[in-house]
Amino acid sequence: MDFSLRTCSWRGHATYAPDETELAARLHVSTPAGEAWRCLRCGDFVVGEPRHRGPADAAPEVPRGRLLRDRFIMRLLAVERVLRGLVFVALAFGVYKVRNSQSQLRAAFDREMPLIRPLADQIGWNPDNSKIVHFIEKGWQLSPTTLTLIAVGLLAYAAIELIEAVGLWLVQRWGEYFAVVATALFLPFEIYELTERITVVRAGALLINVAAVVWLLWSKRLFGINGGGRAYHAEHSEESLLTVERAALAAPGEDGA
Repeated sequence: MDFSLRTCSWRGHATYAPDETELAARLHVSTPAGEAWRCLRCGDFVVGEPRHRGPADAAPEVPRGRLLRDRFIMRLLAVERVLRGLVFVALAFGVYKVRNSQSQLRAAFDREMPLIRPLADQIGWNPDNSKIVHFIEKGWQLSPTTLTLIAVGLLAYAAIELIEAVGLWLVQRWGEYFAVVATALFLPFEIYELTERITVVRAGALLINVAAVVWLLWSKRLFGINGGGRAYHAEHSEESLLTVERAALAAPGEDGA
């Protein structure tokens, strides 16, 4: 997939006319249909006026190539974090809502269980050995204060997920660090859950989070890994089309020297 062309098809081409005459000449051509400027994202020449003008140093940062692919991956991770955060918000709301209704819910649960047993016998399900039923029964024994604290804890976890999502979606450096630290802190809990019971959802969530941590550490050069912050910023600069064209302009002068 050519992420540059796909992004240009969604958002339009990122053309820019620098004030520097020689640099502008490398980004501009005349055609029978009119003047055309080179897109800083996909590299194609686009007929029409440039979207922006100004000094080359003031040009917007336009990710392209691998950097654009990385941005796409980070935003997929952000969407996954949003969905997870919303799930925990719903759980927190549910726990908080029933904190003072345990006796009524328990009475309703005990009243309905005998009606469920004949159907359970037909499908071979034994409610007495069901972990779901035991988990619900344990919930009746918790005090309203404990349930409130559980709801607050669930909301705190949801907030962490949503902050991760914002940082990743905006492709911020702090978001990359926050996502790695927050995700790594909860990995031991996810591993412990698998020791209790292996499910597709738990195993899939663990694999996604491990892959996200490893990918962010290496690809985004966090904590000094793979060259660190200096290499990270240098890579962003080197990928810029304006940087490439500037280097091409400087090369003949260096050779002549």
